[in-house]
Amino acid sequence: METYLNPVYHHSFPDPFVLKFRGEYWAYSTGVCPDGRCFGVLRSRDLVSWEDVGGALEPLAEPHPQYWAPEVTYHNGRFYLYYSVGDEVNMHIRVAVADRPAGPFLDSGRRLTGEQFAIDAHVFVAADGAWHLFYATDFLDRAHVGTGTVRDRLLDPLTLEGRPTPVALPRYDWHVFDPRRAEKGGVRWHTIEGPFVLERKRRFYQMFSGGNWQNLSYGVSYALADRIDQPGEWRQVADGERVLPVLRTLPGQVIGPGHNSVVRGPDNMQLYCVYHRWSADGGERVLAIDRLDWAGERMLVLGPSHTPQLAPAPPVLADFFDDEREGGLGEPWACAGGRWAAREGAALQLEPRGRALALAVAGQSFVAEVSLRALGQAPGGSYGLALGDQAEVLLAPARRELIVRARDASGRRTYRRRRLPADFDARADHLLRVERDAGQVAVSLDGIARCTARLAAPDGAGTIALVTKDCAAAFAGFALSLGWQDTFADQGASPADRGWQAERGGDWRIEGGRLYCDGGSRGTIVKGPPLEAYELVVSVRLEEQPGASGCYGFYPALRDGDRGPLLTVERDGAGWALVHREGGAARATALPGFAALDFQQFRFRKQGGRLAISWEARDLGEIPAPAQPTRIGLHADHAAVAFDMVRVAALSA
Repeated sequence: METYLNPVYHHSFPDPFVLKFRGEYWAYSTGVCPDGRCFGVLRSRDLVSWEDVGGALEPLAEPHPQYWAPEVTYHNGRFYLYYSVGDEVNMHIRVAVADRPAGPFLDSGRRLTGEQFAIDAHVFVAADGAWHLFYATDFLDRAHVGTGTVRDRLLDPLTLEGRPTPVALPRYDWHVFDPRRAEKGGVRWHTIEGPFVLERKRRFYQMFSGGNWQNLSYGVSYALADRIDQPGEWRQVADGERVLPVLRTLPGQVIGPGHNSVVRGPDNMQLYCVYHRWSADGGERVLAIDRLDWAGERMLVLGPSHTPQLAPAPPVLADFFDDEREGGLGEPWACAGGRWAAREGAALQLEPRGRALALAVAGQSFVAEVSLRALGQAPGGSYGLALGDQAEVLLAPARRELIVRARDASGRRTYRRRRLPADFDARADHLLRVERDAGQVAVSLDGIARCTARLAAPDGAGTIALVTKDCAAAFAGFALSLGWQDTFADQGASPADRGWQAERGGDWRIEGGRLYCDGGSRGTIVKGPPLEAYELVVSVRLEEQPGASGCYGFYPALRDGDRGPLLTVERDGAGWALVHREGGAARATALPGFAALDFQQFRFRKQGGRLAISWEARDLGEIPAPAQPTRIGLHADHAAVAFDMVRVAALSA
């Protein structure tokens, strides 16, 4: 098993932002580079090994000494770099534009903000396609004086509406930056900065850094809202006493982790928090990464880590089309029809007439991503991905539509259509994401045009294909990962609709974004397909205190005819323990501080005949596991239980 050790880049790289484009990672940082340009740029394919590619932006003509906190957003073939510039006292936000992620970026000539002090721009694109700019600015008329974050609407990538509303303002002692800040007149100054926004289950999370890195209380926390345009402040989670930041200083080990961004890992399933921390000698801020996840509504960052960690899992199939070819694409693709070639990091289908396929093996449940664009001045026809003979996901630019054509369980063809944005440019790269889980396919385009469709029964090994119809097109950064994630967010869905099979009783239902089992009996529910090596991640809680023998648990490696090990969460005196039962024997591992009525996350990593077990960031050891492919199961025994999320991600055997 490959590992990494933070920091993943040992040179100065403060305020890191990471963009994933065509399957590659591009990181940007505060400051001026040795080449004289502003904002250092790194490039990676695995989030761990980074290559320095120089600076992004020529300095402005005006003599600004500070260039801070770059963030890059891609849209319709252009890269927009939002940044702060000034002299530390007077700072404003600007935007620069480039045709490539490495730049060079050219400043647009636009000053976006009007405040005296505005820094740390973050762009969030909502599901309806609306752009929002979050940034930090000063609040001098509040009980807790200092810097907080606001949200404003971007009318276009270069124009702010100019109506900022507060999101997260200082309110706790851990936010104190300086108890007597001289340059602010000796006032007790608080700081909340570095906003980054995520959406999960129709809830919005703004991450931020708070306080002063030199204080033990410094770290990263988050605030919650049910609407991106909520008129009032968002609800902050950490008070610094009862609830601590999700990333914080660990004395003697990690100093000053902060100013983060978040990006999907190479497998396009696991999220990673990317942040800076101070080097061991305190001389510079260096780049670090750790997993980010949720236990119910609670955000988790499994860090800041300072020991070897499992490296981000790669997809089972990744193709950057680096090897130039004519007349085909090489392994693992089988091309049929059209004229296929690989050039300049893309798979090209050059024939504008007829149907063409480049086929590869997929699986029953998977996540696939690819960047794609039409070739030609006036693209007609359509292009996208085909899932065997069960579904096609196609972009039809002339019709301004994203089309999902599927064959359902009755054999009928169904169609789901979404309008493409009015400014959609078919000749620019767009990110297509397709998730197949049991009898459903979920599709998103550039993260905003989303739709789902029901499919017929799983078709064995399954295939996936790059496909064109009366259209020449280019495909880049293809990645396929086996596995699935169930957040139980489908309104009106039953467990059977999501591929779950109830066994040995139990009243299982999906309601309000969770899978429930009532507490009146013992029940087990299972899901496949079987995989040889994988990671299982489960977020779960008890709905009420059970009787003395009530518990819940997991079958993390379940075989037909042999259920494999059962691990249950049970009372252990005044506390709780994870109990391993197999072959009539039982062994308990204490879970100190465990809150059974709050959502908790468990991880099981099955690989090489072993099963590694973790409770959030705590390693609970290993046990033997079947080497052959297995499924997973959830268990409830006279206890009312709620499961908020279950994810299975395939690993290399």
